[in-house]
Amino acid sequence: MASGIKDKVAILGMGCSRFGERWNDNAEDLMVEAYSEALADAGIGTEDIDAAWFGAAIEEQHVGKSGLPLAIALRLAYIPVTRVENYCASGTEAFRGAVYAVASGASDIALALGVEKLKDTSYGGLPQRNRGSVHDLFWANASAPGSFAQFATAYAAKHGVGAHDLKRAMAHVSVKSHANGARNPKAHLRNRIDEDRVINAPIVAAPLGIFDCCGVSDGSACAIVTTPDIARSLGKRDLVTVKALQLSVSNGTEAQHNSWDGSYFPTTRVAAKWAYEEAGIAKPRDQISLFEVHDCFSITELVTMEDLYISPEGGAVKDIMDRFYDADGKIPCQIDGGLKCFGHPIGASGLRMVYELYLQMTGRAGERQRSSEPVFGMTHNLGGMPHQSVCSVTIVGKEGV
Repeated sequence: MASGIKDKVAILGMGCSRFGERWNDNAEDLMVEAYSEALADAGIGTEDIDAAWFGAAIEEQHVGKSGLPLAIALRLAYIPVTRVENYCASGTEAFRGAVYAVASGASDIALALGVEKLKDTSYGGLPQRNRGSVHDLFWANASAPGSFAQFATAYAAKHGVGAHDLKRAMAHVSVKSHANGARNPKAHLRNRIDEDRVINAPIVAAPLGIFDCCGVSDGSACAIVTTPDIARSLGKRDLVTVKALQLSVSNGTEAQHNSWDGSYFPTTRVAAKWAYEEAGIAKPRDQISLFEVHDCFSITELVTMEDLYISPEGGAVKDIMDRFYDADGKIPCQIDGGLKCFGHPIGASGLRMVYELYLQMTGRAGERQRSSEPVFGMTHNLGGMPHQSVCSVTIVGKEGV
């Protein structure tokens, strides 16, 4: 029986580029920026890395179909480099490959890097193409804002939430993210806003307005992982280790008949249960210190906090308005600004989330550092259309906890 990977893998170093409209930089520049920080943090040389995983979601835009761009940009020493793609979970998928390689004993020190260069390619996060398959037909007839607007409507109908109350809760999610992003020097959006501005903003897909939607960004994030023993031999102390890493992929049920009511994300609920079991977490609302979730839209963050079993079903609106997830609340969510304000370079986002948890747990998050010492942190990615068919969940924490 599988025993899981809890505490078998330590984060040796991490790095993240500044996210935003990086007009003067190409994808390789962004990779090098994130990698240079991670390598210096790890205290090793490129020659010490024996395998790498490269996450990028939109191959037509800038990186091709193999690991070659990463190998060439970083001048890796002829090691195996694997390119992975899993919608918006592509960065976490790269992290999963590196972590599993170390946990299995196949690698001593492994690299995971995700990147996306989208701002100067006209990519706006909407469907691009239809190759003729049944799945691609969904992309041809749906948009991300439209699909998530339907989630909002279904959630409100199921739980009896009035339009005004839902709008106010979604507005608070966005205001919180902007306030957090304003304290993050690497964030794409650093402007503070208020709830009235969110509520009165132009509508994109009712009930979602402009400030309920994240944009796309240019950026890269990177992790170097190894075993705890190797990390200690390199002088590392107070290790941050991987407690769980789970991936759930839909079998298509949600899109093919009406057994799913469209008010929640089934893949998130499955991945979360598996991750908590792997990490040995019985009461996540009491045990998780920080969250970084896939807030592509404000409604997504709201619903996700129920799907991760933190807020009770139908209770996320109350928790949000009680400031439970604010930076000074019980469990901060998106303390770095999230997808909404840190940015969403698709292939980098999952690793960016782990980066923030790592900084918080090593006391290096600067102005946004959480005052109470974080114990467990959780990241969450969703991807795919029209029912968010991929979910990846990662839990990291201090070694031995």
